[in-house]
Amino acid sequence: MITISVVICVYTEDRWEDILSAVASVRAQSFTPHETLLVVDHNEVLLDRLSQEYKEAPDVRVLANAGPRGLSAGRNTGVAASGGEVIAFLDDDAVAERDWLLRFAEAYDDPLVFAVGGRTVPVWASRRRPDWFPEEFDWVVGCMYRGHPAGRVRVRNVLGGNASFRRTAFDVAGGFATGIGRDGDKRPLGCEETELCIRLTRARPDAVLLIDDRAVIHHRVPAARERFRYFRSRAYAEGLSKALVARSVGAAKGLESERRYTTRVLPAGVGRGLRDALLGRPGGAGRAGAIVTGVVAAAGGYVVGSVRARRSGAAFSVVDAGPAPEERRGEGAGR
Repeated sequence: MITISVVICVYTEDRWEDILSAVASVRAQSFTPHETLLVVDHNEVLLDRLSQEYKEAPDVRVLANAGPRGLSAGRNTGVAASGGEVIAFLDDDAVAERDWLLRFAEAYDDPLVFAVGGRTVPVWASRRRPDWFPEEFDWVVGCMYRGHPAGRVRVRNVLGGNASFRRTAFDVAGGFATGIGRDGDKRPLGCEETELCIRLTRARPDAVLLIDDRAVIHHRVPAARERFRYFRSRAYAEGLSKALVARSVGAAKGLESERRYTTRVLPAGVGRGLRDALLGRPGGAGRAGAIVTGVVAAAGGYVVGSVRARRSGAAFSVVDAGPAPEERRGEGAGR
């Protein structure tokens, strides 16, 4: 069977219990991972605390982010240090279902499969979805959204919090681009995995990228992210990030999936919201209004990001994620 290393990038002690739960869910997998790597983003206190927590756990390693602050560099650090043939990424505030890695492993039986993502389900802090929050915008909180293809299907890109890549993908395309994704608690940018996936399929046109919605994780949504202010801010940040991606790979490819989403999925969502409002169902008008607001905010971010990119050039860089250490490859070969 193929070997899988799991990388969990962490940055704050505020998520201590979430981090422990994420690691526990990986250790309980039906498909045993080669290792779990906790990459700490420039936080010495958290690094020391996690090192102490897992000092007796041979299957868990704690590492410091070797690059600049941010999620992309943390992921690149994990890739470079890992020994598995596949590297899976799990958010630090998520827990994976028992067969998560098994579903990934099954897909890699096909040698042309270079990336596999899964389905991310929101766990709302308030215990229920806000009435006004449209399922079409669940990507705002890092989850699978209404309108995304179901089953095991071929996609343009996987979603970063629940994703895996064959190691050779990084040999072919390089690592995650720094300057696109998140940096601690700053503006909630994203799209680093989108840019990587497009770069990968350009380098290997025969590469297959899949989503298998049986590979499920449950992602915690804190109260602050249930608020409309965050919704609007995250949509605007997505537009900024998409502008950088389009600058890197061209608008035709960078916005390929978004065209169907904005012309088909979102209008249908507005229609459902208005219908629910007419029928007196709670939140219908709010959902329709949120979809319109999200579109406007994302479009505004894209325009601003495009202008900035033209003036100053792309503000990100692609680095070599590094090959697996040979001795670690040897260790994993028989597992």
